[in-house]
Amino acid sequence: MNISFLGAAKTVTGSCFLVETKDTKFLVDCGMFQGKANEVLLNTEPFSFNPGDLDFMLLTHAHIDHSGRIPKLYMDGFKGTIYATKPTVQLCGIMLPDSGHIQEMENEWTNRKRQRAGQSPIKPLYTIKEATDCLSLFKGVAYDEVISVSQDVRVRFNDAGHILGSAIVEIWIRENNQETKIVFSGDIGNKGMPILRDPSIIGDTDYLIVESTYGDRLHTLKKETDKIEKFINIISETISKGGNVVIPSFAVGRTQELIYDLNKYMDVFDDKVNQILNVPVYVDSPLATSATQIFRENLDCFDEEAKEYIANGDNPLDFPSLKFTQSPEESRKLNEKSESMIIISASGMCEAGRIKHHLKHNLWREESTILFVGYQAEGTLGRKIQDGAKKVRLFGEEIFVNARIETIDGFSGHADKDGLISWIGSIGRKPKKIFVVHGEQGVGASFAQTITDELGLQCIVPSRGESFVISGGNIYEHVPSDKAKKRFKRLAVVEMLETLKEEFDELSEILKSDLKQEKSDVEIDEIAAKLKMVEKSFIEALK
Repeated sequence: MNISFLGAAKTVTGSCFLVETKDTKFLVDCGMFQGKANEVLLNTEPFSFNPGDLDFMLLTHAHIDHSGRIPKLYMDGFKGTIYATKPTVQLCGIMLPDSGHIQEMENEWTNRKRQRAGQSPIKPLYTIKEATDCLSLFKGVAYDEVISVSQDVRVRFNDAGHILGSAIVEIWIRENNQETKIVFSGDIGNKGMPILRDPSIIGDTDYLIVESTYGDRLHTLKKETDKIEKFINIISETISKGGNVVIPSFAVGRTQELIYDLNKYMDVFDDKVNQILNVPVYVDSPLATSATQIFRENLDCFDEEAKEYIANGDNPLDFPSLKFTQSPEESRKLNEKSESMIIISASGMCEAGRIKHHLKHNLWREESTILFVGYQAEGTLGRKIQDGAKKVRLFGEEIFVNARIETIDGFSGHADKDGLISWIGSIGRKPKKIFVVHGEQGVGASFAQTITDELGLQCIVPSRGESFVISGGNIYEHVPSDKAKKRFKRLAVVEMLETLKEEFDELSEILKSDLKQEKSDVEIDEIAAKLKMVEKSFIEALK
């Protein structure tokens, strides 16, 4: 068989893996690239395979970096079945049309710019209708049930504990009278997360494809009460100054867990909680509102603690001061209120949606807090703010970052380095080889070395576009086509340009700052001469 790593290879987004056997061809995930400009460009690139040739697809979970290009796959000719857990099917039913809406809105903005520049309009990646149409391909399956999806392939979905419906996928492939087992981890959740069960333990596998999002670090707040205490402290300190707490949160997963924890601990930290009991908590995301309803419809996926709350008549996803906004008008009015509030809004990486409006109205306020509770991919607005940007651009306007910026990584839906090592170590019969994916450049290599040092298992960290042939228990690297090499080289140049752009912006800020000081004419002349050389190089490159 042949496995091609078409996304989430030395990067976190765009999860997509092509598996080809003697008789069958299928995908595991088909996610959207997010963050860096050169990676976002990959979303519009043609697939490196013919979607019409695929027999089926397996989807680990509904997050857009795993599911977001399914509508494009459908438009380009794929008409096979997409197998996923029932909650994943339900969540994709709201998330993919929502993504289509974002594509249309952003495309409209792009075309206005193109029109002003005298350029012809372009089409969105996909529309709401196209995203809705592809939902007919989805088929829900139960956890822990082995199903035959073709004559030579059987699969089983196991709970990954990452978001509702997330799965670790076991795949048995029969070729040449021999069966090989491959496990795709999907995204592995933390143990002890609210609402969700812990990640399932896998009995055995021949090969493992494992995520490494937090493969080089540990979540700093291990104890649940430490995480909640920090959360409550941040809220109470911000409210006492008359500010707002703005929480960029993924509509599916983190939002519901925040609601659950706020409800659960309202009566634990007495004095501080009393201070915030009457502070309104707004979930400002129609998608999060719909997703919360889907959570309520899938109680069988909850952990025992959440089930016990429900059995006692308590709704763990609701409390008196919780309010859900629906219309854009309701969302806008939040920023007109003088009272302090907690605003939980998507998107979690601040790239789209209502969160950008709330950032515009709160980033410049010293009394407000921006609280990150989920992973921020490289190149995203959220990552820039988290990394200490002094100002950011929102809706064409420069906004200074004066607000308090905080991160609580204990809320993350991803296991950290120790959690991942523990999960791999719990596998009964260990894999012959592990492919490390879904990690930033360098993180995958670091985690691969940790696996080898601590578990004695050999790893491969594939690059995007790389393929491997598994035959007779051995792995052979498959050289990518010249066409694929050419495409990735072009995108590498785009990445270089983006890096240069950031460095020019930084240099500009330094020079502006220096104007206020007594820089010598000689130093300024030296910088000007160097910039002239750079300008000349750019002009030559454009010819």
